[in-house]
Amino acid sequence: MPEFQLRRSLLYVPGNMPSMLQNVPLFTCDAVIIDLEDAVPLNEKDAARILVKRFLESHTRRNKEILVRINPLDSKWAYHDLKAVLPFLPDGIRLPKADTPEIVEHLDTMLTEFEEELGLEIGRFRILPSIESAQGVINANDIARTSKRVFGLGFGAEDYTASMEIERTKGGEELFNARMTILWAAKAAGIQAIDTIFADLNDMEGLRRETELAKKLGYTGKCMVNPRQIDVIHDVFAPKQEEVDYALQVIDAIKRARTMGTGVISLKGKMIDAPVVKRAARVLRTAFAHGLVDEIIHEEDIHGAE
Repeated sequence: MPEFQLRRSLLYVPGNMPSMLQNVPLFTCDAVIIDLEDAVPLNEKDAARILVKRFLESHTRRNKEILVRINPLDSKWAYHDLKAVLPFLPDGIRLPKADTPEIVEHLDTMLTEFEEELGLEIGRFRILPSIESAQGVINANDIARTSKRVFGLGFGAEDYTASMEIERTKGGEELFNARMTILWAAKAAGIQAIDTIFADLNDMEGLRRETELAKKLGYTGKCMVNPRQIDVIHDVFAPKQEEVDYALQVIDAIKRARTMGTGVISLKGKMIDAPVVKRAARVLRTAFAHGLVDEIIHEEDIHGAE
């Protein structure tokens, strides 16, 4: 089973807004993406970089994952973004315009060079490529497998619809093929799929419907642009009590099966085998993060003792 890291909610925080940066410790999201790209006007790029550097330097006791969205690698700002923030140890980089595996490989090489220069373990910095164009969607499968640093694929629907010369609607029908292609690529590579933002801050029901759709398809998290959206997203991704109860029954059943020397057992007329156990384990790990169960599920519970 892939490394489990809860990433239900990833909040964009503009790098040029000190008031938002200083509130990062207070936000209850699972991760923050400090933005040096789209949220920052061209004439504020240098100032924002300094602000973000100072924030990371002072904010060393962290209670959530911190990523930085740098400017595109082919821009004049990307190298300076990395040089400014990496010494202060963000957890990873959200890479915009990740249209090809070669772009991700380029970032991987740059991160390795910075890690060597800073005396850090190679692979310390993770990568979340942003798939936000038709070309990116077509290449998603290769992008997902480019580097061990890639822990997920993020969908950027605003830029994607712009690249397709179409309007984004709240129904989202125009996004379906891209959503599924990105999802399949992520799942096949054993990494997470993170859904796009929902831009209407006053439409919480619309946010709920879109998040429910993303969860139903298989996405494990969603980006957002305002902390007011956190509670809705967390509520949708929280396992329901009946899901938790069934997952606990599945784990108990497979443990009984192992005592009988088999890896398969029937529970209420349904076969319980390895894929069912893995789904149950994911439910219970998410439930643990929500405080719905008291004990974390272990690898031995899932796979049995060697």
